[in-house]
Amino acid sequence: MSMNALLRCTSRSQRKQVSTYLVQQRVLSGAEAVNALRPFYFAVHPDFFGQYPREREVNENSLKRLNGYLEHLQKPGSNSVLPMELTFYVRDTKENNQKQPGFRSVTFILHTNDVLSTVMNVLTSCSLPVEHMKEPKETSKSVRDAGVPFHRPIKWDKSYYTFTGFRDPEQELQQAKRVEPTLHLWLRNCESEATNKHNASLPRREELSRLRKELCQKFLLTDIRWQRSWGVAHKCSQLQSLSRLSHQNPEALINLQGHTVVFADHSGMNASGDVMLGTIDVHHQWTKLFQQLPSYQNLRQQTDWLRERISDLLGGSQVIHLEKLGPIQPMADHYSTLSTFHKSLMSQHLRLHPRSLHGLTMVLENDRSTPSLHEMGHFIIPTSCDHLKLQIFLQKHAFEARKRTLHRNQLQVEEEAVVKLCLQRLSLRGLSKEPSVNSSQMILCCKRLMEEHSPLMQGLHVCVSHFYSVMQDGDLCVPWDWKN
Repeated sequence: MSMNALLRCTSRSQRKQVSTYLVQQRVLSGAEAVNALRPFYFAVHPDFFGQYPREREVNENSLKRLNGYLEHLQKPGSNSVLPMELTFYVRDTKENNQKQPGFRSVTFILHTNDVLSTVMNVLTSCSLPVEHMKEPKETSKSVRDAGVPFHRPIKWDKSYYTFTGFRDPEQELQQAKRVEPTLHLWLRNCESEATNKHNASLPRREELSRLRKELCQKFLLTDIRWQRSWGVAHKCSQLQSLSRLSHQNPEALINLQGHTVVFADHSGMNASGDVMLGTIDVHHQWTKLFQQLPSYQNLRQQTDWLRERISDLLGGSQVIHLEKLGPIQPMADHYSTLSTFHKSLMSQHLRLHPRSLHGLTMVLENDRSTPSLHEMGHFIIPTSCDHLKLQIFLQKHAFEARKRTLHRNQLQVEEEAVVKLCLQRLSLRGLSKEPSVNSSQMILCCKRLMEEHSPLMQGLHVCVSHFYSVMQDGDLCVPWDWKN
């Protein structure tokens, strides 16, 4: 072999080793990604936002989307993913003397096509340390010299938290559990504060009820709801704004007849056909939306048609959209998802009996790689998957899906009955729960509340949650698994 040929061969070999090393550096397993993002999870985890319901809900929804993004990247053969904009409220985890922890809002766009780059993007966007992601120089050199794959499991030591100034989440949660009060003790300490706040909010509550009823009757609205757990004063100001618009330009609201109005972060129409009014938008933007409602109605009809066609192709099962399980999805995005899924179904011939899946439901997700069955009985189906495998999965799990659906329906009936009974026996003004509290947890909590029968809750609004809190309008938040 000539010298030039030898040099070319050696150069190719070195380039191959370098490229292999660089590719391997971009590979991060799911477990390693979770470990690498621990500072991030600690800074944004919803459990640390118990006093701030709105920020907690934003972080819950964004975490679900981020996890779906990472899951899609780990799917075999996945080369690209659509960019995704996320917003998080990031806690100030530095030790300080403030009584309440501060937090800041961070918005960034994910556009990376591998797990490692995505993790780095998240950490740097939130101004969190990335030192634990950097490879030691000596190890890096030995790996390059050896030309073998580099594998570095991330190990977390207590000294990491001492060095970075972060609190150890495991230690903090353990301390929180140790000092968690009993329900009776907490009510005894907070009942007076809750009663004073509740009494102060009564005029606003009456005004809210009056405005809501007046607008629904005047414009034949099905209902008026709110996306987030805003305070009574905030809700009143939103209804007053809509009421002013109805007096200034009553013709603009004619198209609202028969709709449900939802005050949300952005204006538009959601996948359920509800009219969303952005709370930061001005009257001009609301009026423009009202003018566009006839075209939205046409889009809704096309969406319903697609649902029917998909149901015919999938044995009578129905595609649904559950707002409580994730962020609000605009009608246009939902239509696009249905259209993509319908086209893929039409390209292949599924052999499902027309009524074999009647009565079952499914949710379509763009960020999922494999179908699954939710504990509440509905299927979770990726919009792009092998349809033969999908058919086998649906047929195999149909019986279990019916069983879980029946159990869910029974739980919902029992929950409604026990909530009504709890309201009466404890003389509560209201009893609700957070979306993250399931029916089983709500039933257990209500039964225990009736056994406790504390007179300290009489005449107040109670929200079953995961934490103790007295809200700004006097509502009591109690964890569903409170201690007695």
